[in-house]
Amino acid sequence: MTSTSHPSVWAKGLVRRFGNKVAVDGVDLSIGRGEFYGLLGPNGAGKTTTIKMIVGLLRPTEGTAGINSLDTWSQPLEVKRKIGVLPEEFNLYERLTGAELLDFTSAIHRLPREDAAQRRRELLRLLDLQDAASDLIADYSRGMRKKLALAAAVIHAPPVLFLDEPFEGVDAVSARLIRSLLQQYTARGATIVFSSHVMELVERLCTRIGIMMHGKLVVEATPEELRREYGVTSVEDAFLEVVGAGDVGEGLEWLGASSG
Repeated sequence: MTSTSHPSVWAKGLVRRFGNKVAVDGVDLSIGRGEFYGLLGPNGAGKTTTIKMIVGLLRPTEGTAGINSLDTWSQPLEVKRKIGVLPEEFNLYERLTGAELLDFTSAIHRLPREDAAQRRRELLRLLDLQDAASDLIADYSRGMRKKLALAAAVIHAPPVLFLDEPFEGVDAVSARLIRSLLQQYTARGATIVFSSHVMELVERLCTRIGIMMHGKLVVEATPEELRREYGVTSVEDAFLEVVGAGDVGEGLEWLGASSG
């Protein structure tokens, strides 16, 4: 059976326990080629743990996951060749320059030197990092580091990209540059799975959304289906309906009290 008959990303019965705590509780996923899939949920819902198990950073307690016809835990090297990962917390080699990190990443993936140089130039230009290409990463801001880490994740043109909070800590200009890169990427048939709390961007980018609560995948729908199902005008309102968020101002009457 060829890989085209498999989902780009899949998970079956994923469970992860940390002691007595169940962080992920029986998650099944099937994400097709070219999808921009948003994995949402409150803090502690299990999103990051789920992504880590799919990409091979955290071994499941039960269940399995993979890319196309490959199983992450029985074919780890083959899976890693087909994915790019931008984790929420990332460590870069701070004594390298931005350009050196991209060249190093290309070498790991055995890209021909000429191709690597061309991709490095294109990514630095697209993400507005040309002027900092020769600077040490130690001197980069958090937003610059995030853009550079994204460039490193895509430089080998993996068919599947995993992003955990890619817009956290970046300014509006950088967010637009990242968004442009990601839209170009999916337009060429790549699959993106990402977790974010920025609902406006989720609504703008995602073709399908999964919402997790207490380690379970409780809803899967397109943005339009979510809005229609919950009778609301935005994905953010639908998300709040799903997770049962109440009025955040209740019980804080003292905030209006005079200090005089």
